[in-house]
Amino acid sequence: MNKYSIILILSLLLGNISNVLAQNINWLSIEELETAQANEARKVLIDVYTEWCGWCKKMDKTTFKDKVLVDYVKDNFYCVKFDGEDKNLINYRGYEFKYVPNGRRGYNELAYELLRGKMSYPSIVFLDENLDILQPFKGFRTAEELLPIIKYLGEDIYKNTSWTEYMNESKGKK
Repeated sequence: MNKYSIILILSLLLGNISNVLAQNINWLSIEELETAQANEARKVLIDVYTEWCGWCKKMDKTTFKDKVLVDYVKDNFYCVKFDGEDKNLINYRGYEFKYVPNGRRGYNELAYELLRGKMSYPSIVFLDENLDILQPFKGFRTAEELLPIIKYLGEDIYKNTSWTEYMNESKGKK
């Protein structure tokens, strides 16, 4: 192999590595969220997952690696990864949330609060700039399914336009 071939191969490899690195969401913990929010208010996307959830893992490998989605949330949201079965005591917004044993598995009270008692994994919860719940969404979503939801809530379109009207107007517009 000549030196030009080696340079070409190395540049292709480095390009692929930087592309992969560029497609990662900067996940915060729930505790880090309050500090970040105090510095700059943003809307929040919380991925409520569990370690045993196969669909949660699939979202991590596909949905949360989509370049368009990742770029949008990086610019507009704080993103939090939260284990719905976290056994640690969590201090959030001046309250303590603890683990509640329940059958073979339990749940953290904060997950119960965020999901409005409808425990399902994966779930995505959106908060406004004041950390008030806008809407929880349960179940696996592809990037194509999630991106319109993120834009609808992230750009405050929900304040003046119904979801149906938004989807009808935005068909074909990505």
